[in-house]
Amino acid sequence: MTNFFINSPLEQFTVLPFFSISAPIFGDFNLALTNLGFYAIVVVFLVLSLHIIANNSFKLIPGKWSVRLEAAYASLQGMAREQIGSKHEIYTPFIYSLFFFILISNLTGNVPYSFTITTSVIVSIGLSVTIWIAVTIIGLQRHGIHFFAFFVPTGTPLMLVPRLVLIELVSYFARAVSLGVRLFANMVAGHTLLKILSTFLYKLFTSGIIVAALTLIPFAIFVALIGLELAVSLIQAYVFTVLVCSYIRDAEDLH
Repeated sequence: MTNFFINSPLEQFTVLPFFSISAPIFGDFNLALTNLGFYAIVVVFLVLSLHIIANNSFKLIPGKWSVRLEAAYASLQGMAREQIGSKHEIYTPFIYSLFFFILISNLTGNVPYSFTITTSVIVSIGLSVTIWIAVTIIGLQRHGIHFFAFFVPTGTPLMLVPRLVLIELVSYFARAVSLGVRLFANMVAGHTLLKILSTFLYKLFTSGIIVAALTLIPFAIFVALIGLELAVSLIQAYVFTVLVCSYIRDAEDLH
């Protein structure tokens, strides 16, 4: 049976099965729904529900959520236009969907005893590797063999070409991992810090009346850190999508 009480700061990142079904008739076949899979379904459900509720197709006057989502779409469209250029309209729906998926994933993880799917290496790096492969395919389709000119900066002396090509290749392949690691590391660090502080404050509050009264000051700092973590959830979603836009621009224009 799954233990929902977290004893270690790192225990909150452990992937555990909610339930599993074994079928001996199929050999070692085992079907399980983990907390990672469950919260991934929850995130998709929340993203879809938010946009269904805010749908303005059958209303004369837009609601508050509809206005906010339209403002978010306009902001992300403007960001895509600045980063990608004239071909931004092709990629704006993907950028918009990616932003809200990461944002809702991060915010859902701030609920106590929930699971943040972006703290999973499989999800974060899986997203970045998949996007990197897709961007590389786009670049090859757009430019063919000329795509490899991306690894040779303009005006490079012939003697330095081999070294610079190697450096550019390493830098380009690092994109596949760095994008996901940035998201993963920031979310894990913030959640770990909050867990450590919450455990420490709980022990102080239960130590006595005088100690509990003195603990109100660090508790106020803890509440401020929770607000900061909420802001980080938004910032990381934005940074992730901005970097994806820059990768798409490089594939489109070979910058």
